[in-house]
Amino acid sequence: MLNKMKLSIICPCYNEENYIVDLLEFFNAAMPKDKELWLVDGGSTDRTKEIISDYQKKNDNIHLLDNPDKIVPFALNKAIPKCNANMIVRLDAHTKYAPDYFEKIIETFEKVEADIVGGPTRTACKSPFQCAVAHVICTSFGVGNSQVHNISYKGYSDSVTFGSWKKEIFEEVGLFDTSLVRNQDDEFHYRAKSMGKKIYQNPDIKLWYYPRDNIKGLLKQYYQYGLYKPKVLKKVNSEIKLRHLIPSAFLLYFISLPMVIITSLWLIPLGLYLLLDVTFSMKAKGGIVVKLLSLFAYPAIHVGYGFGFLQGLFKK
Repeated sequence: MLNKMKLSIICPCYNEENYIVDLLEFFNAAMPKDKELWLVDGGSTDRTKEIISDYQKKNDNIHLLDNPDKIVPFALNKAIPKCNANMIVRLDAHTKYAPDYFEKIIETFEKVEADIVGGPTRTACKSPFQCAVAHVICTSFGVGNSQVHNISYKGYSDSVTFGSWKKEIFEEVGLFDTSLVRNQDDEFHYRAKSMGKKIYQNPDIKLWYYPRDNIKGLLKQYYQYGLYKPKVLKKVNSEIKLRHLIPSAFLLYFISLPMVIITSLWLIPLGLYLLLDVTFSMKAKGGIVVKLLSLFAYPAIHVGYGFGFLQGLFKK
């Protein structure tokens, strides 16, 4: 049956009753028609599975799998062998997609020599805090020089948002690392790149990601990103970048602030950080509330990631 479908789409999900209808409607409306959707549920306790079941009654190309292991890499690994097309697209339920999203993926595969393609991370928001985080993660002060957050970059890259893959790549590179709660997509893309596979970012492939909508969720998310990043970089050390190390270095500096007793010069880096925090926060769009929330979102991301990274260095 392989290749009879133009596209196979995989979407891990968990308690997505507020988002799943939009995703299913997008899937049904988007071209091409000859595609399939594999939804992999991590044990939802809301109406997610009920909603999917209703759509399945009218659409025989929508499939539902259970993921008792809950985390994303297990979901992806469970669905990939079942995919019937030679192009596989990963979707995220908390994301909006352009109507031509799938068409642009197919077009990019056809025009560019690449094994993995995708677009940059555009952002969307429904609350002032989400708008603040959306601003922060798209700035150099927030996440460094990551190309995946540069919405104008077009070319070969070290990763892309979510990603679309030629199915044959999994035979050579392997599946996703199930020990990674976070960063499993980065690790897979880094591993593929280290084996000579080509990754291409095309800004015409448009999606809009909804960030976390509260400070606790943001801290937890970036703590987990930091926690699992050392393992990723140990596996593929060719992808170590300065931006991966700066947050933990700053956190170590912050812990050492009692050194100010010896010399007041020790406060200079903190002053520079606060100056950058204010400067970049004031560039946020959406009014004074979003600007003020950005002031807290920057350190939340940096401290969460930095603390996680330091702990991850010693995590077995």
